[in-house]
Amino acid sequence: MYQPIADIDKWDNATKRYYKEKIEIFIKTVMAVSMKENVSLDVTDDEGAVDLFIEMGFIKQADDLESVKALIKGGTYKEFIKCGTVVAGNRKIYDPYLLKLNESTRKELQRKEAESTKFRLVDLFCGAGGLSLGFIREGCRVVFANDIDDLCIETYKYNHPEILEDDVICGDIRKIVDRIEDYIDEDIDIVIGGPPCQGFSSANKHHRVINDPRNELYKYYIKAIEKLAPKIVVMENVRGMLKVADQVVEDYESICAKKGGQEYHYKISYRLLNSADFSVAQSRERLIYIAIRDDIVERTGTNPDSVFQAIETNGKNATVFNLSAALEGVRPLEPPEVMGVGEVDTEEAGRKIDVNPFDGRENAYLRLINDDRAVPLVFNHKARYCSPINHEIYRRLNPGDDATDPKIADIMPYAHRNDKFKDKYFKLHADRPCRTITAHLRSDCHSHIHPTEARTLTPREAARVQSFPDDYLFLGPYLKTYIQIGNAVPPLMAKGIAHELIKLLGGDENEN
Repeated sequence: MYQPIADIDKWDNATKRYYKEKIEIFIKTVMAVSMKENVSLDVTDDEGAVDLFIEMGFIKQADDLESVKALIKGGTYKEFIKCGTVVAGNRKIYDPYLLKLNESTRKELQRKEAESTKFRLVDLFCGAGGLSLGFIREGCRVVFANDIDDLCIETYKYNHPEILEDDVICGDIRKIVDRIEDYIDEDIDIVIGGPPCQGFSSANKHHRVINDPRNELYKYYIKAIEKLAPKIVVMENVRGMLKVADQVVEDYESICAKKGGQEYHYKISYRLLNSADFSVAQSRERLIYIAIRDDIVERTGTNPDSVFQAIETNGKNATVFNLSAALEGVRPLEPPEVMGVGEVDTEEAGRKIDVNPFDGRENAYLRLINDDRAVPLVFNHKARYCSPINHEIYRRLNPGDDATDPKIADIMPYAHRNDKFKDKYFKLHADRPCRTITAHLRSDCHSHIHPTEARTLTPREAARVQSFPDDYLFLGPYLKTYIQIGNAVPPLMAKGIAHELIKLLGGDENEN
């Protein structure tokens, strides 16, 4: 799981940060499980800890512990050793909770996954893995995933222990696509991704999207398709890209992918889809493109338009869940009144890893996102700092009220700019699907005030609204978890799209 600790002098800062966070996750998980299972943390020696740490991948040999001690603070190191000793003596209790941290367990999962006949999936611009998760739940096997954000990649790796870590790459897609054969040596069934497209706002018939330097990442996404020649492509983007959607269609129809002595072309269509129609407890519109290779179209007699028709028909029959369903089964919190304590765990404001006093199956929505599994620990459920004036604003507002409400006129700090900041504050409706979760939540979260508590949504609550399962842990600094969550495609939405595409591939599974 880690680079050899003996090479610590060669590690960059990101590697060190990730290693230390994994130790933090280990310690906090053990402490939470100990509380839940009533196991004492009082130990007198470190017997068994070294062998455990070697198995888990924290070290390669006993001498490496000196390097670990030099990397982390003394108090943290003592906790690390103590927790390792407790786990070593109680493996049956702790092992199920530490699966994602255990290198030996991960390798066994990866071996089984490599032997499976699942459809082969590539996720470019994978982010924290929302799109991948939906396709995985419908029977796909990720053979390659890429993003340039290192925190997203670490979150992705941690939550997908069945995927080889060497197949999840942090890097610039422009460099990767130019030598993609070094990363992918299998025939690919599906490519998915959401390439950033910054220049669409100025595009017109005389200024093509694919030729705009600001859209170079989109151009390389198209280039990746030409090189990989997948059977199906799914591309998602913002609603604003609708104005150039026909140009995107032309770009896809111009693809001539060559593989195995054959030339392939693509049929493509697009729709504006809303996550609420996939039973996500959120109204979130995304522009979705589906492209199908011409030989698959010919073999199945199906085209992208008919796939979209099936998806939309399913949406009409889908259960609509309100925000209240996503917020049930998490304990109430009090926001901290001191700035800069986002990484500090407290009973009042929440913890990064905590005992879940609930089951994770309290209602139909939670059973859906958690795949009908009990989730004994809760992750990322921490309230963010709230100033006294904002706390009073939150308290006074009713669901549906915004920054222009007269109840807060006397204390509204942005009243002179209400023409531009009307949505600066908004208290959410519990009895409706949540408004769109965005990466902007990192800034202040005023636009997503909890409907019944005087605070904003926690990362866990935002992740639930996005339909991530409760045991999906977001790594990195507290505020940056909001970015990962806000930028993600809701897994349930991805699953609904994947469901129809997997049916389209049908009998090809045996060929895999």
